[in-house]
Amino acid sequence: MYQLTEKLINLVPYEPETGDYKIRLDANESFLEPVKELQDVINMAVKQVTYNRYPDPKATRLCNFFAQYHEIDSGLITAGNGSDELISVIINCFLKKGDTIVTVSPDFSMYNFYGSLAESNIVTLSKNENLQINGDELIHTVNEQQAAMLIFSNPCNPTSLGLKRKDVLKIIESVNALVVIDEAYMDFWTETVIKEVTEYDNLIILRTCSKMMGMAAMRLGFAVANKTLTNALQAAKSPYNVNALTQAVGAALLAHPDDIRDSVTLITETRNDLYLTIKDIAQGKQTKVFETCANFILIKPRDAAAVSEGLKKEGILVRHLGEYLRITVGSPVENRALVAALLRLL
Repeated sequence: MYQLTEKLINLVPYEPETGDYKIRLDANESFLEPVKELQDVINMAVKQVTYNRYPDPKATRLCNFFAQYHEIDSGLITAGNGSDELISVIINCFLKKGDTIVTVSPDFSMYNFYGSLAESNIVTLSKNENLQINGDELIHTVNEQQAAMLIFSNPCNPTSLGLKRKDVLKIIESVNALVVIDEAYMDFWTETVIKEVTEYDNLIILRTCSKMMGMAAMRLGFAVANKTLTNALQAAKSPYNVNALTQAVGAALLAHPDDIRDSVTLITETRNDLYLTIKDIAQGKQTKVFETCANFILIKPRDAAAVSEGLKKEGILVRHLGEYLRITVGSPVENRALVAALLRLL
């Protein structure tokens, strides 16, 4: 009789919260859709897709536009079916069974998830009480554990905090491990190391289109690394991993970089306004509000569960994470409703 492997027996599927909420601020999606002119461009691009043919396995045109947007060499880019796919491929293919992978906590939960599926030895370093990474302690842990890989998000999901560029480079230079930095939220900050990938033999940068382009439904991510790592990654991934529709839509959007930058600017400005408003509300109410480098805000109220349930009753969904609430920046109308609810609930 066939039995599941031990690593699958107790595996629980990821199930995002469902329900009829008028305002969803739980998934770090963009509140902006492409403007009408861009939607027309997208529709035209989709009409030109040849459905009976496989897509370009290297997503060449798409990667060229991504390279132009970030002013890097297109030969250093691998497109993926969301950055989740790329994380899975990197962990499964760049590690051997039993290799040690170092993660930090709190951080994006999928690093540990894919690490466990790859049967890696996962060592997780807890952040300090302010939820910040201690770079020297992280370097020590990676070297002491003789880790084969270090992976973390910068800026961090869910803390919204970031590690400065100089500190990131120090980590890369100080460990004998592959360093994978998930810069999914870096479009809302300025400390990227994406242009440094050719200077290191142990660096992979991940990017996504779900946040800055408002295209979470498209499932599109990118890995950027030196030529050796890129060649290995492209050999390891499935040949037609990014479908033709996603390639067409992604290329159409990236061909209009000014529109993307305008969206990022608007999201950042809206985030700053919401952050200052929530910080003002929280004063004297036993609620800590963390600084933010992303498109969301993390708070630690006196009773996170009660605040979360109170928001739900008003039709507002945020992400409840133990003692914390992670709140995605919404539209101005959504943010006003959120602020009004927080004024009552805090």
